[in-house]
Amino acid sequence: MPSERILVVDDEEAIREIVCSMLTAAHYRCGQASSGMTALAVLESGETFDLMLSDLMMADLDGIGLLERTKEKFPDMPVVMVTAVHDISVALAAIRNGAYDYLLKPFEREQLLATVRRALENRRLKLENRAYQTALEAKVEARTQQLQQTMLDLERSYDTMLEALGDALDLKDAETEGHSKRVTAFTIAIARAMEVPKEQITVIARGAYLHDIGKIAIPDAILLKPGALTPAEITVMREHCYRGYQLLKRITVLAEASEIVYSHQERYDGTGYPRGLKGEEIPLGARIFSVADTLDAITSDRVYRAAQSVSAAREEIERWSGRQFDPKVVKVFLSMPEHIWSDLRKELDGRPHFSPTLPAKAAATR
Repeated sequence: MPSERILVVDDEEAIREIVCSMLTAAHYRCGQASSGMTALAVLESGETFDLMLSDLMMADLDGIGLLERTKEKFPDMPVVMVTAVHDISVALAAIRNGAYDYLLKPFEREQLLATVRRALENRRLKLENRAYQTALEAKVEARTQQLQQTMLDLERSYDTMLEALGDALDLKDAETEGHSKRVTAFTIAIARAMEVPKEQITVIARGAYLHDIGKIAIPDAILLKPGALTPAEITVMREHCYRGYQLLKRITVLAEASEIVYSHQERYDGTGYPRGLKGEEIPLGARIFSVADTLDAITSDRVYRAAQSVSAAREEIERWSGRQFDPKVVKVFLSMPEHIWSDLRKELDGRPHFSPTLPAKAAATR
């Protein structure tokens, strides 16, 4: 049974009564307004209507004006214009202004009810479609959040895997314990200062953290040899770049990072190994890593010498700019405050776990 509310607007009381009588007999509930301004007052009072039937020619505010005002404030309420003007252009003007349909006076009861039913059905379908769209958007939002959480969990799994690989290398080569974590944090700090995109920094961080992973494949007799290596042993040791690349390139999430592992011993002037890459042939991450690696090497204790100062490291890196290092990377590195590096060391020393993709806070310092 219909129960929708319909507002009938006409400046002739007799017409309003006739229309309302027809609608009430069809079980619709009616409200009346004797002018356009009165109709606006009724609508703005808080009364809700599912449809408005409005005369076109009225004194204070005509049907077109009422239509424009109501479509702004009550866009979900369809409007059917009623007119005695047998001019199709007037009716079309009303539809262009947002009316659902029009009726020409005089009209039959069935004609009125058929138009009302179509207008209300159109409104119902629009509201249902909007509700469906809202529900769909909410569902998409929920699925998006679920996917983001899944990706975050996956990212943490990657971090755990990377940390395990790094720890495995530290167990084999205790002399450089903590080196991978420090050089990764240093690399990230420089990359951020160079305004490298976040997604690329993640790749660079993974490559920096696993740069020496290929040493797992190097025989202990060579890797842990206390004295100088023979030329043949040096050749074997240098294979760790390619061995690391081969190991990581098969892991989808580490495929891009494997290029940094492959290139981390290249030099800007082309005198590095294993491929003798030169300048921008070397991946940006490897060029940034090269500076960070030298910084950590100079400022860390070794069995053959004590750690030197950051100032000494800065001087050495500047001296080799354009030869071992990319001048652009060096320029950014030298522009960064010296305290960043000691701050990073202290923070890393106080952290039980290290995430290559969620580095130390101090790495964000400019």
